[in-house]
Amino acid sequence: QHTLGVMYTAGALAMCHGIHIEKALTAGLLHDCAKCIPPEKKIKICRKNHILISEVEHANPGLLHAKLGAHFAEKKYHITDADILCAIRCHTTGRPAMSELDKVIYIADYIEPGRIELPNMGAVRKLAFQNLDACVIRILEDSLIYLESRNIPLDPLTEQTYRYYKELEENSK
Repeated sequence: QHTLGVMYTAGALAMCHGIHIEKALTAGLLHDCAKCIPPEKKIKICRKNHILISEVEHANPGLLHAKLGAHFAEKKYHITDADILCAIRCHTTGRPAMSELDKVIYIADYIEPGRIELPNMGAVRKLAFQNLDACVIRILEDSLIYLESRNIPLDPLTEQTYRYYKELEENSK
């Protein structure tokens, strides 16, 4: 249900923001294709395929599903479009200078209709259809607060992404 929710939400966001709809639907459908793999197996598959594993990912292998999902999308599902693969790869942590498709998948994963209501969800959903960059910042802020409050290790890429978009926001004022 989550995957279909992300796919449909990604399609709606793509239509709203003038982004390639088929790419959004495909990336949304495949974004979690490696999610259900057990943690140790994720690590083993990454090592076998020379996919780099950070310290934070090693401590929290659930984060690897994005990198591994991009790998499976390419090798198992024969996706060759670099935009789709990148959107899958960064849908969990984000990345500085995300493409519009990257932002759509990152946001759709967070706001899809079946997602458990998180604080500020209504405002985030509304913002998603108004301004992708502002929505990414809002999601990152909420995620950083959540991770810190639960004492969960922060992937450095998430923090870099937040700083990048906050700086863009400051410079645009």
